[in-house]
Amino acid sequence: MGFFGDIRVIYNMVFRPVRGNSHAQRMDSFYKNQAKDYDDFRRRLLKGRESLWQNMLTIEPYQNTIWMDMGGGTGSNLHFFGDAIDDISKVYVVDLAGSLLEVADNRIHDSGWKNVETAEADATTFVPQEGAVDNITFSYSLTMIPDWFAAIDHAWELLKPDGKIGIVDFYLSRKFPAKNHVKHNWLKRTFWPAWFAYDNVFPSHDHVPYLHKKFKPLLFEERQTKLPWFPFFKMPYYIFIGKK
Repeated sequence: MGFFGDIRVIYNMVFRPVRGNSHAQRMDSFYKNQAKDYDDFRRRLLKGRESLWQNMLTIEPYQNTIWMDMGGGTGSNLHFFGDAIDDISKVYVVDLAGSLLEVADNRIHDSGWKNVETAEADATTFVPQEGAVDNITFSYSLTMIPDWFAAIDHAWELLKPDGKIGIVDFYLSRKFPAKNHVKHNWLKRTFWPAWFAYDNVFPSHDHVPYLHKKFKPLLFEERQTKLPWFPFFKMPYYIFIGKK
């Protein structure tokens, strides 16, 4: 969308108040006026998503599986499957923001995917008709779920034995992180939570330890990304793949 699309997104992120009495209402309030510009801006902001999908598809077989993308929004992550999407039995794109799922539904229709379905639902409670699933992903959505620990617990319950969870998201380290994990300085641990909280995004120092406790780690990487229009600011993010 270019310059004007970026301006619309930044305006909605920084200046437009987020309204609503429930989490679903607040999510839709935040996204409905930027849904059409959402993908282009976040393609440059939300790094590591393609890497997550590539690793999820290569660590173990994916054919004939059921895959849920929690907080999948516009369905842009579906393109990271490539041709592999045709070999998956069912893909669910789950999100509370109906305005984003409208974009996802159009994308699914235009791409001719018959095995992909959207669900306007809560990631802490949604259960697909099949019950158990093989793979669950959270792509920059865990930080926007107030009860993120409940979302992880629910994912664990939904996963079949040896099922995989894959997450890429912003985070901050604990003051005293586990051995061999990155330690962020005081400024990062203080500034970024305050900055993102304005948009109801909550990078947590507890995501990474909780995931390591809940799942057997198959892949864990700690990285940084530059922010669009603010190249001197680098936000930490992580990629985690674990097995139940």
